[in-house]
Amino acid sequence: MLMRADRDWIQARAQAAGFDLAGIAAVPAESSPEADTNDRRFAEWIAAGRAGEMEYLKRANEAGELLRGDLHRAMPWAQSVIVCAVNYNAEEPRSIDPAPATAGWIARYAWSGRESADASHEAKGSDYHEVLLPKLRAVEAELKQRFGESCETRCYVDTGPILERGYAERAGVGWIGKNTCVINQQQGSWLLLGVIVTSLQLATDAWAVPAADRCGSCTRCIDACPTDALVAPRQMDASRCIAYLTIEKKGSLDEDLLPLMGRQVFGCDICQDVCPWNRRAPVAASPALPARRELVNPALEWLAGMDGPTFNRWFRGSPLERTRRKRVLRNIAIAMGNSGEHEFLPQLESWAAGDDAVLAEAAAWAIRRLS
Repeated sequence: MLMRADRDWIQARAQAAGFDLAGIAAVPAESSPEADTNDRRFAEWIAAGRAGEMEYLKRANEAGELLRGDLHRAMPWAQSVIVCAVNYNAEEPRSIDPAPATAGWIARYAWSGRESADASHEAKGSDYHEVLLPKLRAVEAELKQRFGESCETRCYVDTGPILERGYAERAGVGWIGKNTCVINQQQGSWLLLGVIVTSLQLATDAWAVPAADRCGSCTRCIDACPTDALVAPRQMDASRCIAYLTIEKKGSLDEDLLPLMGRQVFGCDICQDVCPWNRRAPVAASPALPARRELVNPALEWLAGMDGPTFNRWFRGSPLERTRRKRVLRNIAIAMGNSGEHEFLPQLESWAAGDDAVLAEAAAWAIRRLS
């Protein structure tokens, strides 16, 4: 059983591994009021269609129960969750700051790169999953050493059947803001989360105090969302979110949403950029995910001109690689249509006459928009 001293030790080991914040939360007992409430809310969100086409969120067991609704369905032995967070804030402009009309926007978390190991010294893409997971593994190894190999553990960075943000709140890492992001009073919301699910039980004196909600009456994130994806405080319709539309959604997009997407090429930071808590958010002191400045307000013409090998050279190992070039080109065509710049018409006309039906459709819309 984990005592207060163990909790303090775990938080210290997480920070030594390179995390900026860490906390521990107990897993609600199966069929307890808290577990039932969390399960019901998630099931209602899925049933309302707000997960869009993200089928991995809808995975269920043989009884038809959502795996992410109650952690015990996937891991019956789970007793506590260690939540770790890394600050990825960079000293760069925000998406809401003035920028050339010919520039697009890539979400801040996807700017990251790493030095090439070959003689070219080119910066290669890096993915936060691959950066955070080894840090979690380091903490996991120390847990095994301290508490014994019989301690069950699982490490996840966005990939496990667990609702990380709820555990982050209960662990005291931050509160869930009205934009549905975890917000820490000192660090803001530029946080990437990783979790270690364990069979270690928390003693009463080791329980964390849930983070206090400090959003108050502010609704800037809700008011600023161009597509009205934030349907209520702390409730997002992901199927309308620009991040979902540009990253997860395959194929054609709802034409009614296209004019609202602006020049977002990959992801969206608007609801975080307008958050007052991020005005004072510190730049990462020792960035685990250093920004590549070329990806800040990148020129749409430059992105559009990348052939397959060039795209791979720039984005191999980065979040954009998973979205793939075809979908990114679709997003670029939409951004060009929303730019108001007629210089993009030759490129759009070329795409509209091409063999890629989805890209041709987006380009045709952009041509109409510019005309």
